[in-house]
Amino acid sequence: MASQSRIKSPVELQKYLKGVDYPASKEDLIAASEQNGAPREVLDILRGLPGDRFESPVGVEKAFGELTT
Repeated sequence: MASQSRIKSPVELQKYLKGVDYPASKEDLIAASEQNGAPREVLDILRGLPGDRFESPVGVEKAFGELTT
């Protein structure tokens, strides 16, 4: 799934996470991305991230990296 994604970097993913207060749950990330107009592809990526809680944007980036390796 991730190899077919048009979202190639965590920076692209972070565009849709503006306004998130960390630490944040996966549900918080999904809700914020929906409010920021994220496409379904981004929502699917967020749902697939390993872990349920993220301490900072760096934590999201690390989890995204695990998906793409």
